[in-house]
Amino acid sequence: MLRFILRILIAAAGLWLSDRLVDGVVAEGWTTLLIAGFLLGIVNAIVRPVVTVLTFPLTMITLGLFLLVVNAAMIGLVSLVVPGMEVHGLWAGIQAAVVTGIVSWIGQVVIGDTKRERD
Repeated sequence: MLRFILRILIAAAGLWLSDRLVDGVVAEGWTTLLIAGFLLGIVNAIVRPVVTVLTFPLTMITLGLFLLVVNAAMIGLVSLVVPGMEVHGLWAGIQAAVVTGIVSWIGQVVIGDTKRERD
């Protein structure tokens, strides 16, 4: 449960940093960011795998770069559902996906990998 809460906080921190660094991404307040972080985790767990499988040929042709568009679409989907969060355009979404991905990667390194702890 603690790891789940940490992941929500890390996603919210990534979205907050995207709000600060990327023109075209707006998030109004920490409540909005926490809700968006929670929903981004759910969307990434349920919707993203389906979209990734469906767009696999395009991802192969672009050597994986299309995954940036998929990640941007997931952030855009969350922004459609969460009031107070807006992503204006594809480029803003791609930049937000890069920033959020980097923050999530750093957060994963900090909190560790559960698979290694089980072995």
